[in-house]
Amino acid sequence: MGLYDREYVRDSWGEGGTLRLGEAFRGWSVVKWLLVLNFVVFVLCISPTLGDFFFTWGAVWPETLLRSLQVWRLITYQFLHWDTMHFLFNMIVLYFFGPILEHQWGSRTFLRFYLVSGAAGGLVYILLVLLDLLPAGPMAGASGALNAVLMAVAILYPNMLVFIYGLIPVRIVFLVGIMIILSLLRFATGQNAGGEAAHLTGLAAGALYVIYKPWFTKFRLSRKKQKWQRRLEEERQFEAEVDRILEKVNREGIHSLTAKEKRTLQEATRREQSARRF
Repeated sequence: MGLYDREYVRDSWGEGGTLRLGEAFRGWSVVKWLLVLNFVVFVLCISPTLGDFFFTWGAVWPETLLRSLQVWRLITYQFLHWDTMHFLFNMIVLYFFGPILEHQWGSRTFLRFYLVSGAAGGLVYILLVLLDLLPAGPMAGASGALNAVLMAVAILYPNMLVFIYGLIPVRIVFLVGIMIILSLLRFATGQNAGGEAAHLTGLAAGALYVIYKPWFTKFRLSRKKQKWQRRLEEERQFEAEVDRILEKVNREGIHSLTAKEKRTLQEATRREQSARRF
């Protein structure tokens, strides 16, 4: 089955894989909220006063131990961008590739994946600074989270074609491979080492999530199954106790019941009345 034969792709992509921009979002999806929020923050940061405030209190900046422990920065730094090109490139990636994962995984799962992957990039950068492996400096941008998105899409749909500059077709798996090599080279040579550490962490987070997601899903379903089995067993025990109490009432009268047995009957009555209302 080709990529564009898949049901989720047909919802947003036209014939031949042409994205129908007006149909990429239906309602207020998580991707759309992220795009709008990033845009609003970017516009606010144009003001020097507000920009200084946002970057001072929102960027990952492990200059001191206190700043390293300000955990909100692991989220807020993902919505800050240094310049227009930085912002536009990240939003283009989010716009085109984010809906693929959100549609497949669901909005809540995608948002958790996006934010946690980005936070992981910030956390690794802080650890590298604390270990004196990198110099301390401010770090901002959604690149770590979006690298995770690209990696996840590349693993799930390795043959998807991406047109660089709208002209050069490249399979996404090769594109991500090139990104990994370039990030490793830039990190090794000290060119934006902190940013590249976040990029590489995002790529790793995307790979690990996709690889282990089936296991997590199986584990979660197993836990839910156990929970429902416990509830069913408790319900069976409750019904058996109610039957026993009713038999006692029939045999010995209502006055023979203990306080606990009376509370059980009251609970049974409440459940019956609640069930009838629905």
